Amino acid sequence: MDAAQQEATARARELQRNWYGEPLGALFRRLIDDLGLNQARLASVLGLSAPMLSQLMSGQRAKIGNPAVVQRVQALQELSSQVADGSVSAAEAADRMEEVKKTSGGSVLNTTQTTASSGAPTVRRVVREIQSLLRSVAAAGDIIEAADTLSASHPELAEFLRVYGAGRTAEAVAHYEAHQS
Repeated sequence: MDAAQQEATARARELQRNWYGEPLGALFRRLIDDLGLNQARLASVLGLSAPMLSQLMSGQRAKIGNPAVVQRVQALQELSSQVADGSVSAAEAADRMEEVKKTSGGSVLNTTQTTASSGAPTVRRVVREIQSLLRSVAAAGDIIEAADTLSASHPELAEFLRVYGAGRTAEAVAHYEAHQS
């Protein structure tokens, strides 16, 4: 990839971050991981061609042109959070993905399931938001390097970076719960 292509890709990813909250490659990879999909299945559920999904993920294209696809992405993000916090089973998620696929936009998900009965977000949801934010700023290797730099003078902050920036969600949930007193 030449310098002009690299610059165009970086610009597209920055636009994606502004429009969608993070680069679409990171967002789509999280959906793939959380919902147990492959790229072809994700493209199918969203109503995109596989090449278009690939171009969006790689930063060759910046914007999703179809508003219904954007709404399906949002519905899958919500479903992904519900699967991650355990309020929706994998089997139920598969059924809901079929519902999302059939929509022309608009949410088909029960959005009240993303919060505890008190109305507060679940611990897992809070942790995943922190992880997502850190991981949208830097790659795991860079976060570990920053943690190593801070470890001598600020060990608690270094631990935070390691756990939330490069660790597994279960480890981050345990860390969060241990520090909530």
